[in-house]
Amino acid sequence: MKIMKFGGTSVGKPERMQQVAKLITSDNEPKIVVLSALSGTTNALVTIGESLSKGDKQHAKEIIDTLEAHYQVFIKDLLKKEATLKKGEAILTEHFDFLNIILKISFNEALNKDILAQGELMSTKLFSIYLEENNIDHALLPALDFMQIDTNDEPYFDAIRVKLNRVLQQHPTTKLFVTQGYICRNSKGEVDNLKRGGSDYTASLIAAAVNATVCEIWTDIDGMQNSDPRIVNKTKPIVQLSFDEAAELAYFGAKILHPTCIWPAQQEKVPVKLLNTMQPDAPGTTIMQEAGSVGVKAVAAKDGIIAIKIKSSRMLLAYGFLRKIFEVFEKYKTPIDMVTTSEVAVSVTIDNDAHLAQISKELEPFGTVVIDKDQTIVSIVGNQIAQTPHVLSKLFDSLSEVPVRMVSYGGSSHNVSVLVPSAYKNQTLQSLNKGVFGLE
Repeated sequence: MKIMKFGGTSVGKPERMQQVAKLITSDNEPKIVVLSALSGTTNALVTIGESLSKGDKQHAKEIIDTLEAHYQVFIKDLLKKEATLKKGEAILTEHFDFLNIILKISFNEALNKDILAQGELMSTKLFSIYLEENNIDHALLPALDFMQIDTNDEPYFDAIRVKLNRVLQQHPTTKLFVTQGYICRNSKGEVDNLKRGGSDYTASLIAAAVNATVCEIWTDIDGMQNSDPRIVNKTKPIVQLSFDEAAELAYFGAKILHPTCIWPAQQEKVPVKLLNTMQPDAPGTTIMQEAGSVGVKAVAAKDGIIAIKIKSSRMLLAYGFLRKIFEVFEKYKTPIDMVTTSEVAVSVTIDNDAHLAQISKELEPFGTVVIDKDQTIVSIVGNQIAQTPHVLSKLFDSLSEVPVRMVSYGGSSHNVSVLVPSAYKNQTLQSLNKGVFGLE
């Protein structure tokens, strides 16, 4: 069995949803198809929730009406038979009645999670009706029946595996299944979600749970490129990456793949393919155990970084100093990306400023605290790059005119990361593309 996940742009127009149907029926291999919400839907639902949280029901109502009008046009282009069109209209009535009812009740976070779930529920139900209209045998599997997170908002993988396989056993002759990405139930049994990028996460978890032959992530981009094509003029595709290389790239900003997507597939050694719905014959990128080659493969950039430096002469040979520093971040559940140390200072980076004021205050007894916002981590990723001749010299020669704030090297054989002011991000990526990859 293989898993095929399609993102919002891949199902965002009727003709693209029809193209997805062709892709998933092009062979007879059993498969589970994971769909995101139609492009733009989740953003609209987020705005509805934000408006309701502020008490602005009028604005929420305007967004709901605009979204409903979009879906009414969508189903008329998607569904051609009167009977199936009526089913599509009934689905929209069900979900938009719900969205309109919430305008009349008290808003809370649990209700907001219900709002955010509507996109995936509608996209999969409409797709299922389209498959029915075209006599394509399949079963619609509600993700809320088997996707579950624990009290720490992490996937409860053992439960997912048991529940999903139990559901599949109820359809012994079915070869095609459709389910929702992103949505799940939490430890209380309430509707919840796997956060942004959660549809990739869903696909990877399902792939691991059923020991799939492959997990295909279909987007509107032809696999992973060596750098951000929106910033550099010329990029080249990456044919193969190891799980470790892909995890580094995803974590440090490669938009095509969400960081959480890697580990479930890696645990069960399920290859992940990044493919393009618009160019289905393109090779894309394959992520597997083996790296395939050595040397630098790609550069990724992660914005919104905050650098925190704690400077203290008392740090010299101080036993337990770093542990006390890290305990502050642990207390506020704030992950650290990079760390550098010297005899008199330690610098760390974080990407979440929710508790920055409290963290800064608790660090002050240890020394002088300096905070720099608007920073970007640029990560150079590849296989055994530390052992690859001339990589470091090319790297730092390329950055000779960039004010590098921090360097992280040696923590991983796959990664060299530098911290630069965000204003220098584009210059950094362009310089590395020329100096390391020879592309201009």
